[in-house]
Amino acid sequence: MKIIGLIGKPLAHSISPVFQQAALDHVGLDARYELWETERDALAKRVAGMRRPDCLGANVTVPYKELVIPLLDEIDPLAGRIGAVNTIVNRDGRLCGYNTDMTGFARALREEGGFDPSGAQVVLLGAGGAGRAATMALVQGKAASVAVSDVVPERAERLVEDLGHQGKTVLRNVSATRDSLAAAVAGCQLLVNCTPIGMRHSKEEHDLPIASELIPVGVLVFDIIYNPLETRLLVEAERRGARILGGLSMLVYQGAASFELWTGAQAPLDVMFKAAREALAPTATKGSDG
Repeated sequence: MKIIGLIGKPLAHSISPVFQQAALDHVGLDARYELWETERDALAKRVAGMRRPDCLGANVTVPYKELVIPLLDEIDPLAGRIGAVNTIVNRDGRLCGYNTDMTGFARALREEGGFDPSGAQVVLLGAGGAGRAATMALVQGKAASVAVSDVVPERAERLVEDLGHQGKTVLRNVSATRDSLAAAVAGCQLLVNCTPIGMRHSKEEHDLPIASELIPVGVLVFDIIYNPLETRLLVEAERRGARILGGLSMLVYQGAASFELWTGAQAPLDVMFKAAREALAPTATKGSDG
């Protein structure tokens, strides 16, 4: 039997094993998808252990999408430009890093959100690995500008510096203070949450990454968190008259791209979406399946 894992911490909220296992079973592969919750000081050992022949690869999530890069043998050029890896493929003992978050974000935004980023003014909260992938998707989608804010200013500054030359999109670092965020969101068409604030089983599950009264009417609020399906941010945004998009579709689309890298088989999207929605159904709000 082959194995695939998810590397990160914490992982209690993750449904990746559910929909990935459904896909593996559907295509008839003798493989198991596991959760590999990993402490930071054990990350190198965890990655090194993936070189064994029965390991197809792994997904990487918070907080290791950037930290994992120097532990790999090869980085796909796009992942290198983004500066974050969320998918590792084991090719005969050589570990190759990819980023499928970017394509998952772009596809969800267009297909589920009905939003074309071309010419849009965007505010993005969170400059970690997911924020980097989302920013690259927006740059490639020809957004007019992306204002990036993070509670760690240096992280946002680094993102702007690394990705600011990748296209014509104007990237800028915005302070996480209320006044700065208020000015940034006032004229935006898209507000993206790439922070873990609002994630189920976290200390910040019931918190907001931005004050709800700052959310403009008519803006699209895209919260990439998928568990719960409807975060407090989305509830408050809808109450404010904004359009909303949850993170489930991004999760499945990026997972499908990862699945194809590991297996060489076409991902059964319908099967993956069905399994993901069923996994979240007990905690879902009716009509909010992202």
